[in-house]
Amino acid sequence: MNHQLRAVGDGADSVAEDVRSLLAATANAVEDHVVEARKRLAGSFESSRNFAERGARRADGFVRGHSYETAAIAFGLGALAILLMVRSPRC
Repeated sequence: MNHQLRAVGDGADSVAEDVRSLLAATANAVEDHVVEARKRLAGSFESSRNFAERGARRADGFVRGHSYETAAIAFGLGALAILLMVRSPRC
């Protein structure tokens, strides 16, 4: 689970870097609509990042607090996936 959270974090960092690059590239633009768009983008980015971080913390807390239930769910989903693959006419 920790590896998956790191992967999500790395993806979010990549998006964050892209947003920062876009904001830096348009820093010299002084047109009103560009300035307003930059403000909205920066606000949306921070809001999205905070939302994702809260969700990741909640998911991590749930998994840590309910380890047996999480393992049972993962086992059940894996068994279901295998059953569906075995029954698939393509296999």
